[in-house]
Amino acid sequence: MKTHLTSLRDYVDALRKLGDLREFDEEVDPHLEVGAVVRHGVENRLPAQLFNHLRGHGPGRRILGAPAALSSLPEAPWARVAVSLGLDPYTRPLDLVEEIATALDTEPVPPVTVADGPCQENVLLGEDASLDAFPVPLVHAGDGGRYVNTWGSMVVRTPDGSWTNWAVTRVMAADGRRMAVMINPPQDIGKIYAQWQQRGEPMPAALVQGGDPAIPFAGGMALPSGCDEAGFLGAWFGEPLSVVRCRTVDLEVPADAEIVVEGTVSLEETVPEGPMGEFYGYISGQPRPRPVFHISAITHRDDPILPVVSAGKPVEEVHTVVGPTHSAEVLRNLRRAGLPVSAVWLLPEACCTVAAVTVPRRWRQWGGGIHTTTRMLTRAIASVVLRPKVGFWVTRVLVLDDDIDPTDLRDLSWAAATRCHPVAGLVLFEDQLFTPLHINYTPEEFRTLSGSKTAHDCLLPPEEERRPVSTAFAQNFPEHVRERALALWHGAAR
Repeated sequence: MKTHLTSLRDYVDALRKLGDLREFDEEVDPHLEVGAVVRHGVENRLPAQLFNHLRGHGPGRRILGAPAALSSLPEAPWARVAVSLGLDPYTRPLDLVEEIATALDTEPVPPVTVADGPCQENVLLGEDASLDAFPVPLVHAGDGGRYVNTWGSMVVRTPDGSWTNWAVTRVMAADGRRMAVMINPPQDIGKIYAQWQQRGEPMPAALVQGGDPAIPFAGGMALPSGCDEAGFLGAWFGEPLSVVRCRTVDLEVPADAEIVVEGTVSLEETVPEGPMGEFYGYISGQPRPRPVFHISAITHRDDPILPVVSAGKPVEEVHTVVGPTHSAEVLRNLRRAGLPVSAVWLLPEACCTVAAVTVPRRWRQWGGGIHTTTRMLTRAIASVVLRPKVGFWVTRVLVLDDDIDPTDLRDLSWAAATRCHPVAGLVLFEDQLFTPLHINYTPEEFRTLSGSKTAHDCLLPPEEERRPVSTAFAQNFPEHVRERALALWHGAAR
């Protein structure tokens, strides 16, 4: 049974009860100080941060830092993710993957429109609708500007009204009344923007901050184009999300959102955007022209909370979203293809560019038979992993026996180093698409966003007589010896 937290405030209360929240009542400057505090917390797995006093802003303007980074609870590192999704904070990451993979095939439950909601307790129109009223931070030294969106969703809809997308994308403040929106053609927001271009009209949009803490996870998933994130979340929780109509554009937004910025995205006007510290851990590139979002209204709750992510060196929120959700998509695709698979994990520590897939020891029973080689299985698995949309992220695929826990970096490093032949263990895939935020491809490859990727055959020989014997505690020793050893360790031996 899932616990549906419908607002960011309910989520903050849940973190407070878990002991995974620190409140800062000292004055903190949104210009770099907030970003520095958040980044230090992320890198050291400290509690989430609630900033209650922000320089340049009076009482009632707050920031929540690191809303879904790894938790400070030693026994529950994925607590923030689990709680956001309504699950027990001690849920294991591979169990998260299984839950999401199952939910991908459930029938959507559309949202319901309600007459009003907390997100419209305050309505700013005209010249009053200015970003200057909010503590929009400069997160990194070297960012091209103040980023309004680091943990929110851009709500857009096709001109015919058939598809509403809650997109995750970069949004930078150009000034108080305008924002620069990163729109890439392969992304769903890019596909919808292209339809408005064909129609010759600016695209209505609403930038949503706060609300149901599960929303960024749905927005970051690899749902098929045409699927509504709101419908997926309705199915996930077994109840529809509540939305309200915007004041100046024909869109609906989560009723419990903290801040909603309404307006239209221009088809012709651009402003420079970027660079920005990104989830690969670097600030790179130059400012690029991006479409201008003209603000027509800003609505917000009393004492609004702006969630802020200090993106960069893992593990942060992009990785905690993409890791479980994209792993679930791959797991489902592999099972649909009839391939043997025990678990899938896109490594957050590797910015989700490395996918580890484990298979059962008797994988030859799944169709290929005795003539199937480990290399053939590796190629078949990697061909599925590298499909869009997940494949855009992944550059390397590791295929391993399921005596390895793919979420355990020690296990994974040991297996990859000792089981994969340095040359013969590699399977090359040419002309593969990748996201424009990768930094490790050549300028020629970036022109087409297409380059080489590899799969790594880390499987032990399937023949019983050729398999080496592990020395690990769980595999090497008889059960009665393990029990005696544990009793000795815990002082319970007689």
